[in-house]
Amino acid sequence: MPRYPLLAVISLIVAVVTHAADKITVAVVPMGTTHQYWKQLHQGAQKAEAELKAAGQPVEIIWKGPLREDDRDQQVQVVENFMTRRVNGIVLAPLDTRALARPVEQATKAGIPVVVVDSPLASQAPVSTIATDNYAGGRLAGKRLGEVLDGQGKVILLRVQVGSASCEAREQGFLDELAENFPKLEVISSNQHGGATRNTALAVSQNLLVRYGREVDGIVTPNESTLAGMLVALADAGLAGGKVKLVGFANSRQFTDEIENGDLQGLVLQDPEKMGYLGVKTIVAALKGESIETFVDTGVVIATKNNLNDAHIQTLLGQ
Repeated sequence: MPRYPLLAVISLIVAVVTHAADKITVAVVPMGTTHQYWKQLHQGAQKAEAELKAAGQPVEIIWKGPLREDDRDQQVQVVENFMTRRVNGIVLAPLDTRALARPVEQATKAGIPVVVVDSPLASQAPVSTIATDNYAGGRLAGKRLGEVLDGQGKVILLRVQVGSASCEAREQGFLDELAENFPKLEVISSNQHGGATRNTALAVSQNLLVRYGREVDGIVTPNESTLAGMLVALADAGLAGGKVKLVGFANSRQFTDEIENGDLQGLVLQDPEKMGYLGVKTIVAALKGESIETFVDTGVVIATKNNLNDAHIQTLLGQ
């Protein structure tokens, strides 16, 4: 059996311990794990992890979140569990701007910094927020709907759920754009919430079309579940194909056929991969004491039939 000098053995042990100590564990907690949007955010986080490792910084991301985007209690529990596990940092997409404030503040007090992505938090605790300007996205949706309706008609806003700051900002941006620039567009319904799943959104969409189907000219849906539910409801009611103009939010290639065949007049796209990538890079920089930005706007664009094949649009649509 080979023998090593005592000094060499001690040096090896120190090197191993130091390497383990330098390893950074980052929990990445999405709002949900079902929609394509969150899968793209995960891809961005993995890309950052790979780059950091290649640069000699051992980083491990742990991906865990609730299945549904309305399970506040589950997301709170996930964050609290990561605190107990003593991860080095957390990247969080809070599904409720207020309900997640307390656990984030507790994590910060425990020495675990948090970077918020996608949707802002009603707290000063996060070291940075990396997100879309959701209000600007809502205005973009309103502008597109106003243009395809030539500034006249009756429209519906199908909201998502109370407490989702990102969607509430989109909804307000949409309403403000219509009020300021399209005064002849009448909002005939804006108080219904589709919820976090396609099934709940479909049920609410069907009820809206039963009530307003004969008079509605345009609809805006602020997330993937409400868009998917409304598309099915319009088809079932015989209002697809542009009979009722529809603009929605989603980062998913599954809606390209609807854009091409005229069922969907606009798809507002964010950059979730960039959010995941910058979220991990930023939390690592914060842990190393580097200077970071407190807010990063990751941009927003709208896909239409005219620009659907543009390279940037195709990238944002994901796989």
